[in-house]
Amino acid sequence: MPRTTKCRKICSFPDFYSFVPEEADAGNIETVMMSLDEYETLRLMDYEGLNQQECALRMGVARTTVTAMYESARNKLVSTVVEGKRLRIAGGNIEIDRERSGSSVNLKSKGDKAMRVAVTYDNGNVFGHFGKTEQFKVYDIEDGKVVNSQILGANGEGCGALAGILNIADVDALICGGIGGGAVNAIEEAGIKLYAGASGNTDAAVEALIAGTLEAIGEANCNHHEHEHGESHSCGHGGCHH
Repeated sequence: MPRTTKCRKICSFPDFYSFVPEEADAGNIETVMMSLDEYETLRLMDYEGLNQQECALRMGVARTTVTAMYESARNKLVSTVVEGKRLRIAGGNIEIDRERSGSSVNLKSKGDKAMRVAVTYDNGNVFGHFGKTEQFKVYDIEDGKVVNSQILGANGEGCGALAGILNIADVDALICGGIGGGAVNAIEEAGIKLYAGASGNTDAAVEALIAGTLEAIGEANCNHHEHEHGESHSCGHGGCHH
């Protein structure tokens, strides 16, 4: 039987997942796919300045594996720049590096049969923009009932870091108000089901989810740079804490 590929550690999910040349014909452009672990080798070596051995230690893989991923990532990046292709970052056999992510998650363990739901939280209500939330209220649901709720601090910098926090917290679903396209991609890569467009009391939103009446969407509903209050918004850039 083939050997199972070892998970590659990444610090956080990216904030940006797609890059398209300005002059490209959107309806007739080739897309190059780069995996999250390939992206991480570029980030660690070309952005943070690590060498291959340091990168291998950070990702928990062999140096030869890093060499192969880095060469593949560089070839894909050069191809998109020189030939004017779309670059899309997605997939890969990865896991969040809990030690270096900078995420402090102190929650009670989730039961084997529980569904864990996180809601962007502000003084009892659903906070209106995922990328700027300072807290999540986390609910554990079993047999159609909330059996536990806790507050989780959102100490990440950037949408990708917030998705990483929820991933580490073993969250199954996210309820939020506005959310941009990059954050949607991060939530999807974290394996979390999205219920966007919610508002009002967080407890009521979760009860509506349990009842199957929550009116929400699973896609971007907020301009990344301009949300409903007309304020400029930037998710920032998540990175490893050394």
